[in-house]
Amino acid sequence: MTAQDPFASFKAVQKEAWSLFTPMEVFTTPTAAKLVGFAGVAAGQRLLDVGCGTGVVAITAARRGAKVRGLDLSPVLIERAREHAQLVNLDVDFVDGDAESLPYGDNEFDVVLSQFGHMFAPRPDVAIGEMLRVLKPGGTIAFSTWPPHLYVGRMFAMIGRHLPPPEGVASPVLWGDPKIVAERLAGKAKDLSFEMDMMTPSALSPQHFRRTMESTIGPLIKLVAQYKDEPDKLKSFRAEFEALISEYFDAGHNVTAPAVPDDEGKEGVRRREVRIPHSFRSFTRLTQARTSVSTAGSTALTSSTVMPGLMRGS
Repeated sequence: MTAQDPFASFKAVQKEAWSLFTPMEVFTTPTAAKLVGFAGVAAGQRLLDVGCGTGVVAITAARRGAKVRGLDLSPVLIERAREHAQLVNLDVDFVDGDAESLPYGDNEFDVVLSQFGHMFAPRPDVAIGEMLRVLKPGGTIAFSTWPPHLYVGRMFAMIGRHLPPPEGVASPVLWGDPKIVAERLAGKAKDLSFEMDMMTPSALSPQHFRRTMESTIGPLIKLVAQYKDEPDKLKSFRAEFEALISEYFDAGHNVTAPAVPDDEGKEGVRRREVRIPHSFRSFTRLTQARTSVSTAGSTALTSSTVMPGLMRGS
């Protein structure tokens, strides 16, 4: 991040807010294994984890034998990731840095992954351009995101109504829309496919889960702080938030993969539907989009993943 970055102030706020995300790693660790498996990570590959957070994807890939580097905007989360690597004696190079300005050379990695990370970069074209730049010809790019129409997407839309982002900042959940993913990779990707899965964190009640989210999710932390001296607004927001959570906490759902572009044959898009059993208390869904990408002669595999699920406490 340089002094000329028009979003420097926005990123500084993000860096501070997301520093409290660590407790959520208990939920993101299982999905990390799914993403690593989805990308087909193999021993000996050079791999970059963009927006690595506490390193759950990077550590999982390193345990498969990949040579891993991880980058995140938050130095606090990077330190946690280093602790994880040291605990199991893994040599993973973690650094704090910006997804829009990756400190790596062209064509350096066989695999580039991102689990709920690159989606928060303010400029999607810049972030994906950087991820593709550092990817080798024939490499794989895979990422996990959330769909706009399910819990997490609706949560971020709700936050945006109370706390609008700066002008020019794209909504992170657009990365969970298969059509938009295909458009952003148009001319750069082929053989795109999507899959859907579900994350199932546990909670005693919607109120308990709301409190957990407010203390760990960057934009929510910022919003609650903004309403600290406006108790009526904070009370109204929390009632709205708990109502949203309750929709998923109290009822099971079947999930069908989001629609893909109409010209899927031309785009090379493949779709697989995954049915979520009614026995789950669905809180958020996971969608995986996979694509064979070619950029300036390079080929890559892109996986867009959208996940969640909330299970009721017994």
